[in-house]
Amino acid sequence: MHKFIAIFGSVLLLLVSCQTPEARRPLQRSSGSFIKESTARNKELLKQEEERIQAMINADTTRDYITSESGFWYYYNVKDSLATPMPEVGDQVAFRYDIKDLNGNVILSEEENGTQNYVIDQTNQDLISGIRDGLKLMKEGEQVTFLFPSYKAYGYYGIQEKLGVNVPVQSTVTLQSIKQTLENQ
Repeated sequence: MHKFIAIFGSVLLLLVSCQTPEARRPLQRSSGSFIKESTARNKELLKQEEERIQAMINADTTRDYITSESGFWYYYNVKDSLATPMPEVGDQVAFRYDIKDLNGNVILSEEENGTQNYVIDQTNQDLISGIRDGLKLMKEGEQVTFLFPSYKAYGYYGIQEKLGVNVPVQSTVTLQSIKQTLENQ
């Protein structure tokens, strides 16, 4: 009888231990509607900003605007016609810039910002993505005015007490020098 109970217990234990674990179900289900609504809001915001910038460009017949692959527009104030190189990853650049709203009101002046030193795509610096991308399009001595939608500028954060959230801006950047790394020479 003891053998029978031991064998029966072993078989029962073997059957119970062979079951696969059952997945726990979530207590709450998320429909994903917040993300869908946020995406729709952001698309509409971008559309409005791009329309505003495009209207500004269409009204300005004195300049030749260029559309960048990164999602902003720019024109040259001073263009270098020589075959000088553009900065590459790892090059150190010195530049000056300002930030204005699209109406031309100064938000941050060149004097406030001072001369900035930046290593292309390697410096963890408080610099908006539009300027980081724009510097790669410039040559030493050039001055370029960029028109950035808010997502390439200060986006959801703005600048405390100076610039609201989701505001497109323009920035005039003067690239003073490029110091190439050994790999890029």
